[in-house]
Amino acid sequence: MKKVLIVGSGLGALTTALRLHRRGYRVEMVEKYHQAGGRLNQLKKDGFTWDLGPTFFSMTYEFQEFFEDAQLKEMPFTFRELDTLYAVSFRGFDKRYFIYKDLDKLAAEFEAVEPNFKEKMTRFLASAGSFFHDVEHLVLKKNYDSIWDYLLTLMRVPPKYTPRLFRSVWQEMERHFESREVKEIFSLVAFFLGATPFDTPSIYTLLSYTELVHDGYHNVFGGMYKIVEGLKKEIDKAGIPIHFNTEIVAYQEDGNKKVKGFVDQNGKTWEADLFVVNADAALFRHKIFRREKFTEEKMDKMKWTLAPLTIYIGLDTKLENVPLHNYFLGNNFEEYAGKIFKNSIKLDQPYYYVNVVSKSDPEAAPAGSESLFILCPVPDRRFKPNWDDKEQVAANIIDDLSQRIGIDLKKHIVSQTVLSPIEWEESFNLYKGSGLGLGHNLTQIGGFRPKNFDEVYKNVFYVGASTVPGTGLPMAVISSKLVVERITKAYGSVHK
Repeated sequence: MKKVLIVGSGLGALTTALRLHRRGYRVEMVEKYHQAGGRLNQLKKDGFTWDLGPTFFSMTYEFQEFFEDAQLKEMPFTFRELDTLYAVSFRGFDKRYFIYKDLDKLAAEFEAVEPNFKEKMTRFLASAGSFFHDVEHLVLKKNYDSIWDYLLTLMRVPPKYTPRLFRSVWQEMERHFESREVKEIFSLVAFFLGATPFDTPSIYTLLSYTELVHDGYHNVFGGMYKIVEGLKKEIDKAGIPIHFNTEIVAYQEDGNKKVKGFVDQNGKTWEADLFVVNADAALFRHKIFRREKFTEEKMDKMKWTLAPLTIYIGLDTKLENVPLHNYFLGNNFEEYAGKIFKNSIKLDQPYYYVNVVSKSDPEAAPAGSESLFILCPVPDRRFKPNWDDKEQVAANIIDDLSQRIGIDLKKHIVSQTVLSPIEWEESFNLYKGSGLGLGHNLTQIGGFRPKNFDEVYKNVFYVGASTVPGTGLPMAVISSKLVVERITKAYGSVHK
């Protein structure tokens, strides 16, 4: 029985472990953090609970495919579809826009600013949906052995979609809508990818289709970390050990284009027949293998996603008029998006997302209280290396939110934790704090993304956000499927 060592325990790692176990491999895992999940993690403090990172997702059927493939008896967590996806507020305006999956309810929200909204949105979603279904299996869920393999696959995509490759999300919005409000709100999908609508290819407007038509948005009963807890139970049942507080810092090779073992911070060597790396695929090549293509100079020139500044707040009061998911925007969208990446705009009035955790899961806060999660996308540490001002930036956000919801939050805060890009980088080995890994511009997707197999060592593979197909929870699950296809093609499979 061949042994696999998996480095990391994010969603990509956990699903890969169970897929390989089902195929007869002996699996062992090592993890730098003190608990499983990677960025899909959890914070508990002062009687409150927060999901550390993701709070909702789409494409739930990818989880169903995984359960069937791993032959799990039952789904160890329960999805909950969101009817009201999120609310959006603009600074200086009282109107709050609610985004519904129901197109008639959605149209009513925008009738005052966008004439014929339903007709325009129907046309926009039909276009995005057509593209999604034409490329999902052909391009998205596919391994690429080389850039040429990828380019040949793209040649099979209907030519009518070619212009999408050269338009941005914002330009696609301008083709369909007129009002600032509609264009800004429905281009927020680019921020879900850790980028802005002005530098994200319009192909990613397919995310609007997945959220509004195809599968919608979901969260999980009891919090998103239930996904990790459920998979961890299956990992334990399978007898797969996970060693926490174990960081890989070096490697040993056997002289035959194979890695013999990875070395942790205590000098222990973890040997196996093959290795799957769930750490950032580019960073691991840089930090551990020290590849010429991944020097710091070259890494800095790559396009990385925005970094997270996150605030976890416990309140001793309820927020009756604040829904579950919220985006708070300013009134300088284009200027802000153009300057936030390179830290050329002040963070005194930032754009941010708010999740009132306890609206969905009351057990996340004591009775009469509320758990609040705030995410503010900020420059990564290439552009803002020092975060001594993190508490001040957090205070600015809390003050702004207080004004906009009409409650002085500072009077009700009983627990507060602020994580800057530095803490995110240190906890999860994120390159210079980049929250979602490599960006999704045309030269960093598909066959241009760091491969899920190593260029030098034939027994090393990669899974997760910075390899194919990209970032996001369903993408991590697809990534596990793709890497297992590679492994079984190279090493075979002994089905249980």
